[in-house]
Amino acid sequence: MPHLQVSGAVKRFGAHTVVDQLDFAVERGELVSLLGPSGCGKTTLLRLVAGLVAADSGQILLAGRELSKVPAHRRNVSVVFQSYALFPHLSVRENVAFGLRARKVAAAEAAPRVEEALALVRMQSFADRAVTQLSGGQQQRVAVARALVVQPDLLLLDEPFSALDRKLRETMQIELKSLLRARGMTTVFVTHDQDEALTVSDRIAVMNEGRIEQFADPGTLYARPATAFALDFVGLSTRLAGRVTQAAGRRLTLETAAGAVLADADFAIGAQVVVGVRPERIQLGAGGADDNTLQASVSDVVPLGARTHVYAQADEGDRLLCELPGATSMAGVRPGDKIMLNWPVADTLVYPAPS
Repeated sequence: MPHLQVSGAVKRFGAHTVVDQLDFAVERGELVSLLGPSGCGKTTLLRLVAGLVAADSGQILLAGRELSKVPAHRRNVSVVFQSYALFPHLSVRENVAFGLRARKVAAAEAAPRVEEALALVRMQSFADRAVTQLSGGQQQRVAVARALVVQPDLLLLDEPFSALDRKLRETMQIELKSLLRARGMTTVFVTHDQDEALTVSDRIAVMNEGRIEQFADPGTLYARPATAFALDFVGLSTRLAGRVTQAAGRRLTLETAAGAVLADADFAIGAQVVVGVRPERIQLGAGGADDNTLQASVSDVVPLGARTHVYAQADEGDRLLCELPGATSMAGVRPGDKIMLNWPVADTLVYPAPS
């Protein structure tokens, strides 16, 4: 049985359904991210598990225990909020110890547990400092220590890095992932940042309008997104509107504004589709027999240090994006220039066109 299992969860606010018949499971020791745009239901799902809001229907099991009738303070679930929610009038040590005092843990037992938690997040030297004197990254560490010190069955993180600058955020992602993995902590992490989800997660649940579009490991999710929404939301991509004009078994010919494209998929002739390909799979020039080749007009060239992004235009609503290594391969190319692009047929992704 999964350590956390959500079955058929529904949550409505008035006439608006925020979580819609959702099934979700997390294995013991796994770090799972809920990824999606604002309003997709990820934070509401987190709050349902924490007991901060009640589901209208469905079941939540944690370590085999059904939680629908269990109040939040008896679920043994720790939450790290986006704002950290530290107590400004308490020191670092007192903030970390707060949950143990609330649970009436004896001082003789609580003291070493607090010191261990501070050591885990490398905040021992700040133990007697007021939290108002800490940087954002240090406050985040204190919030994590306070969550871990009570030895929860489940840790919930609600966009805990959103207030940090990019460099510190990336550092904290790696540190937190290593810490939680070393502790074997089962964790659900809410974020709208795709790079963050890909960095920290064992698996990612991509959410859209209260449902999970795809639940997979980061490699599968990036290489083989199950839906056009997942393709758009996770990573960059070339995206073209197309129509199936020929079929020879699973080998399809798709007509797009940029020209004919081959793909291996199951669609009927005449079907309207979305054609996708990851930008790093696209190269300059004409391809071979097992490649797709298109001509397009350059709209922009963006040097990004170790790589260069080339944006090209096919038609309104279409986009072609090529990611090339280095910064010299597009020297002299200007917007409006015509270029040839190619990629393997095997890397062509096809989805039903949105209705």
